Amino acid sequence: MWETKIHRRRIRILIGIFIGTAFLVVGRLFYLQILHSADYKERAENQYTTSSTDTFDRGNIYFTAKDGTTVTAATVVSGFKLVINPTLITDPEHTYAALNAVIPIDHATFIAKATKENDQYEEIVDHIEAPQADALTKLALPGVTLKRENWRFYPGGELAARTIGFVSYKGDTLTGTSGLEQYYNDVLSRASDDVSVNFFAQIFANMTSSFKNTSTEGDIVTSIEPTVQAQLEQTVTSIQQKWDSDTVGGIIMDPYTGEIIAMAAAPSFDLNNFTSVKDQSIYTNPFVQNRYEMGSIVKPLIMSGAIENNVVTPSTTYTDHGSVTVNGTTLSNFDKMGRGANVTMQEVLNQSLNTGMIFVEQHMGKAMFKDYVENHFHLGDKTGVDLPGEVNGAVGSLDGSNDINYAAAAFGQGIATSPINIVRGFAVLANGGILVTPHLATAVVKESGTTVPINY
Repeated sequence: MWETKIHRRRIRILIGIFIGTAFLVVGRLFYLQILHSADYKERAENQYTTSSTDTFDRGNIYFTAKDGTTVTAATVVSGFKLVINPTLITDPEHTYAALNAVIPIDHATFIAKATKENDQYEEIVDHIEAPQADALTKLALPGVTLKRENWRFYPGGELAARTIGFVSYKGDTLTGTSGLEQYYNDVLSRASDDVSVNFFAQIFANMTSSFKNTSTEGDIVTSIEPTVQAQLEQTVTSIQQKWDSDTVGGIIMDPYTGEIIAMAAAPSFDLNNFTSVKDQSIYTNPFVQNRYEMGSIVKPLIMSGAIENNVVTPSTTYTDHGSVTVNGTTLSNFDKMGRGANVTMQEVLNQSLNTGMIFVEQHMGKAMFKDYVENHFHLGDKTGVDLPGEVNGAVGSLDGSNDINYAAAAFGQGIATSPINIVRGFAVLANGGILVTPHLATAVVKESGTTVPINY
């Protein structure tokens, strides 16, 4: 009995010691993280740099690999910016030589800034990584400091550049100005104030309101497969270089879901150095922001409508004279050659015969033809793709009853639409008649880690 009491007393003492120690640890953490967090943060930052009260932050954009894992397409990295106070620099040449030995700096630009009178702040170099920052700090040069900064970084460089887009300044604010960066700016943007909160701040200081609860914020997961994207870019670039074309592009899309697996246009540009581009029209996405007379690409769409309504069958024949005269205007095949009698509808598509498509259009009639162009394939509408600046198609030539306009439209002339709209049209042929919404983003990953699928 006596030994039992001793054991109980010892257990109580040990429990008391543990509780006391826990209170001391918690108290110390409260002291460090709550009462003096700002002081210690400033000391840590000042080992390298002057403190920064407005640090850029933004959500990530991800590719999705074949195995379902995500690959970073756009992120934020941390580093430093080199700044000088010219009033404290007594020997600009010496200062330049010391700095240039660590990081390349343009001599004329530096000297011009370092010798400015009554000037206390000049920015010299940004995007400096930690190893260089260490070396610069050790120099301890008068009038030279490092300022902590974050910046947008694109690990793939040129990969999917016209689709991913970039951020740039709008006034004093960095914001998405093209591609997915612009379209999903509300999701990717972060408030500029310091909203980070630690566990003890939440418990002791009742600072839960500092957590970001905005439901729209998060990271964007896309359906772009990086290996397929790279291969497509290599292909379109080789074609563009071979034929010296202004623009060459290609889209790979799942016809059943509308998920865009790859979207590439050449020429392209490096997202990490986009300001070096001379012709800023390269920033646009031609698949969405431009419309074209698609020509013979339209033929299978028109033919499918005629077959669906039993106007023709694949084995229906006509006589090809090489040209057709409509209201006094002669419309010809691409080679102006006729194929003779008994040319099937399958051969019309195989050989891309304009005269065969005029035959189809005339048998469909204007009402049915226009209905398929406008209401089945929606060539005059936007697709709803999640990229900025999408244009409508132009099918106004079918508003009247001009026979020539309808005949030309049968082989894709006189009407225009965006490449993404034509891709959607071909998806209809492949998926059994469903009009899908082309899209790149598949999910938003919230700051809590929850993945929210995007429904289309």
